[in-house]
Amino acid sequence: MDHWDKGRFKGYSAGSFPKGVVHPLTLDLLERLHLPIRGLRSKSWHEFARPDAPVVDFVFTVCDQAAGEVCPLWPGNPVTAHWGVPDPAAEPGTEAEQRGTFREAYVVLENRIKLFVALPIEKLDRLAIKRNVDDIGRRGAAPRLELS
Repeated sequence: MDHWDKGRFKGYSAGSFPKGVVHPLTLDLLERLHLPIRGLRSKSWHEFARPDAPVVDFVFTVCDQAAGEVCPLWPGNPVTAHWGVPDPAAEPGTEAEQRGTFREAYVVLENRIKLFVALPIEKLDRLAIKRNVDDIGRRGAAPRLELS
């Protein structure tokens, strides 16, 4: 989010069942894409439901199983949507296959983020924003990302 939004939004990431460390293939992919990894850490989404948490205007769940989970109550009543992708860390296979799965998840989410940050949020009412972010989450997979 921070890379594509040009300062309009601040992106955070958290999970329902954090592992305690950021997956090494995630860090490797982000480094290959020249995206910052400094300060990334594994954290629970409950950090963002506490009274002292940063205010969030939007919450996008991305893991396929998260759609069926009970989410915390988010302070401030943010717009929510499910942008599910298969969890690349849960996919079996060779290291090359796993790297491909991580790239695929990245490309799908990158495309969705690009669509989101292009929305004229300031010109839309809450219902229109909700319809748009739900529609973005229904978009299919994207072509494979090639890395140098």
